[in-house]
Amino acid sequence: MSLAVDERAAICAEFERSGPDRPTLCEGWTSRDLLAHLLVRERQPWAAPGILVPALAPVTEKAMAGYGREAWPNMIDDLRTGPPAWSPYRVGKVDELANGAEFFVHHEDVRRGESGWEPRAADLERDTQLWTLLGRMARILFRKAPVGVVLQRPEGAQQVVATGSGMVTVVGDPGELVLHAFGRDAANVELQGLPADVEAYRAAPGGL
Repeated sequence: MSLAVDERAAICAEFERSGPDRPTLCEGWTSRDLLAHLLVRERQPWAAPGILVPALAPVTEKAMAGYGREAWPNMIDDLRTGPPAWSPYRVGKVDELANGAEFFVHHEDVRRGESGWEPRAADLERDTQLWTLLGRMARILFRKAPVGVVLQRPEGAQQVVATGSGMVTVVGDPGELVLHAFGRDAANVELQGLPADVEAYRAAPGGL
């Protein structure tokens, strides 16, 4: 099982169900905006840095607008087909490392953009890969935490991902922990720790 391959298929199916105008967890973005972002990232990577660098935002917005004018089924087919042959994302290992989390999180951004959502059913292989992904990325994702952070699955498995004065344990299934780590509020997690530590943790920015 490849998380990136499976989530690419799953998010494409979700886009087909949702249509282009569904709200998402990405503030101000509809499902069309989110899909345009994914296409720019894979097919025009030189235009993608504006997502993180404000000075380059106009370049990214222009590229997204170009994709956003395409017919909705064509946009979905472009993502389902995958990146062009010249793209580094075409390399299996790069795809897995770069797109596993990207597609999973954005899939949930679409699923949870409106009230009434429910977490997907547990999947042993998917959850194992997400737990491994957390081990690889969590130190970056929690780098701004003002206290120590432990991630814990409901059955008890733990990862210490940040150290500091005080400690907060974040309890949840792997997918929920990933969404929380990427700064999504729509995640079923429980924060355990002293009230002052939890308050300080909540006040700090999260995600990339």
